[in-house]
Amino acid sequence: MKNNNHQKAFSQQFTRRDFLSTSLRVGAAAFTTGLFPRPRADANCQYNVLFIVVDDFYPLLGCYGFPEMHTPNIDRLAQRGTLFNRAYCQYPLCNPSRTSILTGLRPETTGIMSNSVRFREELPNVVTLPQHFKAHGYHTQSVGKITHTLKMQDDDFSWSVPSLRWPIYVDKTTIPSWQALDVEDDELRDGKAALNTVNILNEIQYRPFFLAVGFRKPHLPLHVPKKYYDLYNHIEFDLPATNRFPTNAPSIVGGYLPGDLKIYQDITDTGTLSEEKMLELIRGYAAATSFMDAQVGRVLNQLDSLRLTEKTVIVLCSDHGFHVGVHGTFRKNSLFEVGLQSGLIMSVPGQSNPGSTTDALVELVDIYPTLCDACNLPIRSELDGLSMIPVIEQPMITWKRASFSQKIRVGFVGNTIREKRYRYTEWGHNGSQGRELYDYELDPDETVNIANLPENKELVAQLSEQLHAGWKAALPDTPTESSIPKTLIWDINNDGIVDIQDLILVSNSFGVDSHEYPKVDVNKDGSVDIIDLLLVASHVGESCYASAPKSKFSITNKHIDNISKWLTEAYGQDDGSDVFRDGIANLETLIDNIIPNKSQLLPNYPSPFNPETWIPYDLAQDTDVHIHIYNLKGETIKDLKIGFQPAGSYRSKGLAAYWDGRNSEGELVGSGLYYSSLITNNSRSIRKMVIRK
Repeated sequence: MKNNNHQKAFSQQFTRRDFLSTSLRVGAAAFTTGLFPRPRADANCQYNVLFIVVDDFYPLLGCYGFPEMHTPNIDRLAQRGTLFNRAYCQYPLCNPSRTSILTGLRPETTGIMSNSVRFREELPNVVTLPQHFKAHGYHTQSVGKITHTLKMQDDDFSWSVPSLRWPIYVDKTTIPSWQALDVEDDELRDGKAALNTVNILNEIQYRPFFLAVGFRKPHLPLHVPKKYYDLYNHIEFDLPATNRFPTNAPSIVGGYLPGDLKIYQDITDTGTLSEEKMLELIRGYAAATSFMDAQVGRVLNQLDSLRLTEKTVIVLCSDHGFHVGVHGTFRKNSLFEVGLQSGLIMSVPGQSNPGSTTDALVELVDIYPTLCDACNLPIRSELDGLSMIPVIEQPMITWKRASFSQKIRVGFVGNTIREKRYRYTEWGHNGSQGRELYDYELDPDETVNIANLPENKELVAQLSEQLHAGWKAALPDTPTESSIPKTLIWDINNDGIVDIQDLILVSNSFGVDSHEYPKVDVNKDGSVDIIDLLLVASHVGESCYASAPKSKFSITNKHIDNISKWLTEAYGQDDGSDVFRDGIANLETLIDNIIPNKSQLLPNYPSPFNPETWIPYDLAQDTDVHIHIYNLKGETIKDLKIGFQPAGSYRSKGLAAYWDGRNSEGELVGSGLYYSSLITNNSRSIRKMVIRK
């Protein structure tokens, strides 16, 4: 007999009957963890994750209230997800912010506050967001800019395969800050990222994945195809409400033209930008944003075409904000509202309020625990963030009292909090280098720093106390345990558990034109066949509810013929893919743990015989087993000595009696009619076998 060691290992501890009484009958949770030979950790509601991060991106989007912007694809994402009006980064610079997002830790925890430090040097044992998903059975992969540099991104702990990025070799002194290029999208890095993401999704669609995609635009230089500039030929952009730094702002804030801007060929180092140049850059920023939106659209369209959207959590965020002319500059790395406010949209399958907008204060450090929560993965205790799922479910909920951010300027640390009405900032120890206070109800454009006004002394003291109390003191008093009603695409009847009933519904729909249960066409290819059944079978035992209906998971003798029929068809069409491998394995596990009503032989497979065969049989009780193979003359061809076996079904290839097609002398037998005989302690069963070579 072939591959019988697994069965004998079971028998040494307890019989198959004991196993059934202690596993299948206690319900779905025990079924998932105790029955499958290769269980997936935290398989419940195992949504995919598409994580899109955009560089130097202030959310100038139609969905954020800028109707002149041409951003139909991100706007479409917002319509099926949740748009966060008040999401803030923890450090307005690429590497510290992205490190914070990927580790779920704040800059004061990571110690990373510059672009030059690799996070693994400071945090060798940190478990990153993709690493956590990888550890729970996900394929993790990244395309484009996810960390600040490729060396930082090529982290073997985080990714299942090497990262795909395109190096940047640009002498900024020889190029202008913006340019309408006569090129196609795919000739530029973000176009290449979108194209490769589309291909990767096609490759990984049948496995749980965490796919991170980084788009560089609208980062400077604003070089994108001309067609995106043409979108704004008839738009007259206005300068921001304020083109200078706030009155009474401390000198450390800095009213200078940043070096990463003045290096470009067309920027004169006068300390300020002319109105004409500012309007050019704003138009260029709009064009670059539309170019980026088009690439996002290509990825979202592929997700739709593969029928993956309904089982994928989608996140789109920026690593920090950006001054698009606000305060007279074109930069990041500030503690002003536009430097810290990040675009954030999240779409979770089954969420209660798609297309909603929330003013709840959230932070990019919250993304890590939120994705874990949405995908039913454990949330690591060391994380500094908080799951935003309650906000996604209840957009009007009272949430954090403040968000916290910081940055270093000329050797001094600036710490800031943003609460509902005010932003308060201290530069240096206890504000030794200056304080800032802005009232967004009275001064939404931050034109005047009111921290030093006598009438605000008490308010400043209150906000300073809140700043020094830290982020933990600003958390919700009682985080709402509101989980998204997660439904599985392979839970055909939506009863909360993937079980035999779902398999039967799919099987009954084979070749049927109209379906009472629309989900039977699992892969959405227009027909219901064995592939759909195997997709369901590969998730048998999964549940989205802690109290899944236990009685539903009763695998009884009445199901044995159905499962045997499905297996026979699957064996005949098996192409070696993951769908067949996982589906067949779970069907075999089901059938191998059914106690049949009587002992009997079953038809051998495969047919035609070439040159091996499996002889399935059922045992109604524990017994010694012998299988003899005869020819038409009654002569013994081969004696398969099985030995003692516990009661159960031996129909799968792993447990059926294996015959290599040779006689007792080791010679291959010829084509013809043979008989197999099952002999047990209490019964004998004989069956014909047709052997064709």
